[in-house]
Amino acid sequence: MKKLLFTLAIITSFWSHGQDRFKGVEITTTQITDQVYMLQGAGGNILIQVSENEVVMIDSQFAPLSEKIKEAIKNITDSPIRYLINTHHHGDHTGGNGNFNTEETIVIAHKNVLTRLQESEKEERFFPEKTIEEDYELSLPDDNNLIIHVHNAHTDGDSFIYLTKSNVVHMGDVFFNGRYPYIDLKSGGSISGYIAAQKKVLSTINEETKIVPGHGPLGSYDDLAAYIPMLEDLKKNIKKAISDGKTRAQVEKNTSLTRKYDAAGFGDGFINSSKIRTTIYDSLILESEGK
Repeated sequence: MKKLLFTLAIITSFWSHGQDRFKGVEITTTQITDQVYMLQGAGGNILIQVSENEVVMIDSQFAPLSEKIKEAIKNITDSPIRYLINTHHHGDHTGGNGNFNTEETIVIAHKNVLTRLQESEKEERFFPEKTIEEDYELSLPDDNNLIIHVHNAHTDGDSFIYLTKSNVVHMGDVFFNGRYPYIDLKSGGSISGYIAAQKKVLSTINEETKIVPGHGPLGSYDDLAAYIPMLEDLKKNIKKAISDGKTRAQVEKNTSLTRKYDAAGFGDGFINSSKIRTTIYDSLILESEGK
């Protein structure tokens, strides 16, 4: 009995701690156009698109923040959320799905998002009801949204969403603005796929496009155009280190490989400089092994 009470106390403590971490989080709203807004709190950035009598929501952050997010949306519009699009499966982008998925809401994502959410044993209300394989055009009364899958980038289920009339794109975690990216190798991500995905976005948008990144401040075409050479340079440096016979531990400790970008603050986020070096190292090794 004492063991049971002790276990319950630990579970309650962890649950309370999990809730407490969101207590001080505030949802901030950035208006991008007359109809498009970016919401930031904890986790991935949310895009809200107000159309005629309905709302498109892209990503849902963490479940404990749902009420705060709903309040922020009410300050924008009273229209119902008709579509909820997930850029990928990670919990900081899909955690609130169940709280926003009503009978009048359709959740949309790549088919691999559904697979991974099912593997995580989430309840059915978290799951996308409509899945895409490659590209899908969501036609709205006053805009067309292109949902475009990119392969093995941040994960194996990433999509970016381009609002063609508003000229705004939500890139999900295929872009961490001003910071090194998190590339989830265990979920099918890769450095080469990440770079290819960013190039695909760049070729789809134009110089006036506003970019909502998965994390970080609102970005621009120029921000993304400058980010790609940075990743290509890191990939080249670490690929050479591998060809020179350097071990993973040596690459991890070799600050010269990333020094130029560390000085610009890219390593100050979730992924620090040693982590990006080992991530790229591991990704290139997997690629060389055909995995």
